[in-house]
Amino acid sequence: MPQPAILKITEIFASIQGEGLRMGEPTIFIRLAGCNLRCHFCDTKYGWDGGSDYTAEQVLAAIKKIRHGLPVDWICLTGGEPMCQEIKTLVRKLRKSGLKVQIETNGTIYQRVGIDWFTISPKPPEYYFHAEYATRAKEVKLVVSRELTFETIQNIRKSFPERTPILLQPESHRKWSIRAGENLLAHAARERIVNIRLSIQLQKVLNFR
Repeated sequence: MPQPAILKITEIFASIQGEGLRMGEPTIFIRLAGCNLRCHFCDTKYGWDGGSDYTAEQVLAAIKKIRHGLPVDWICLTGGEPMCQEIKTLVRKLRKSGLKVQIETNGTIYQRVGIDWFTISPKPPEYYFHAEYATRAKEVKLVVSRELTFETIQNIRKSFPERTPILLQPESHRKWSIRAGENLLAHAARERIVNIRLSIQLQKVLNFR
């Protein structure tokens, strides 16, 4: 009899989505361990290695315990980089349970899974992402690191439909990055580049997990 797939998971917890278009919605986060990029500005480096072993059924049991009495329907798979692990079984079981699933990914790895919400965050230096995400992303999040240039924003905008928002998110809510994001947004407005927005990390502003 085949053994169930094992996932390496750093943590499972309930909070509020602090980033992107879903900001403010109650969400249960599943942080999968491992990352193929390991960006220097990452604010969840503790998710790169280690993690505890979970089967999909054990994840569902943990979610059921957390959800008890809470009106939470959204699950966010994040990392690290969640696509580094085989998540198809987990996603299928989550959605079969009536839950909605968001994935936050750097976009370099693609798995054909039925997801409600793809958040794509291409990373420097190449800002590469798998071509499948061009039409599947609900939003594109660009960290305003020192590597981010206006030319990169232009190229990313051309790679996605105009209906897909490009969110400029300051690096860990640092003041220099906020100013840089404001300047990049103003530049985009002057050049009439559509659907570019300045975002924040609400969890850092309000100091919650």
